[in-house]
Amino acid sequence: MSRHVAIVTDSTAYLPPVALQRHRITAVPLTVVLGDRALEEGTEISARSVAQALQKRRPVTTSRPAPTTFADTYRKVAASGATDIVSLHLSSEFSGTYDAAVLAARHSPVPVRVVDTGMVAMALGFCALAAAETAEAGGDADAAVAAAERRAAATSAYFYVDTLDYLRRGGRIGAAQALLGSALAVKPLLQLADGRIELLEKVRTASKAIARLEEIAAERAGEGEADIAVHHLAAAERADALAARLRDRVPGLHELHVSEVGAVIGAHTGPGLLGVVVAPR
Repeated sequence: MSRHVAIVTDSTAYLPPVALQRHRITAVPLTVVLGDRALEEGTEISARSVAQALQKRRPVTTSRPAPTTFADTYRKVAASGATDIVSLHLSSEFSGTYDAAVLAARHSPVPVRVVDTGMVAMALGFCALAAAETAEAGGDADAAVAAAERRAAATSAYFYVDTLDYLRRGGRIGAAQALLGSALAVKPLLQLADGRIELLEKVRTASKAIARLEEIAAERAGEGEADIAVHHLAAAERADALAARLRDRVPGLHELHVSEVGAVIGAHTGPGLLGVVVAPR
């Protein structure tokens, strides 16, 4: 009997709906807690609502999916015909999502391989796409996991934020780093490294920071074929302009995605976020 490998990820992958449908990828939603209301990312709360709440200094927190949510998802995916599941998730440094998936996988009716990609946003999304494309080509679960891990190892994510305060409040960056940025009145460029957010460079103005972000992304893409995603929160014009410049600068550009991040990432970065994910193929 032929085996069907299904791909599961979480809502922080920010894959376009058409990509989820085309590759039959299931995204399990994380939760945003706004005041006393717990809302599912992607269906019950928008990033714009989170940005407005943050600007008004309303309390916003996030939480992982419950293990029972993953267990229900795995059962449904198995019932649809999957004989194996590869479940790919955002960095365990940011969330307990990976741990919840591991707990649920123990009770799945079919084998589940749970992977901590160390990624987030389309850096995670590109991993899920690599796994799905491998499965569609007839690869087994091991091959799909290997494809996702290769993509993760090759992918880089860089981003600019107007302030480090939101990352500090959520515990996603150290207080010392946040204080350094505030004290020197610099605009921080950050990167994903080993599943964590690290300060990459300090730039004096927003315009210089964005120009440097573009330069770093173009250098990372190089001459070979690459996919790029540009993310933002309440900064659509900046994102569109950056994407247009990268389209001209990257000769081997394969796909370019431009999107606003979802509510979960937005809650931790704040409005003004501008990020670039570079994923060589």
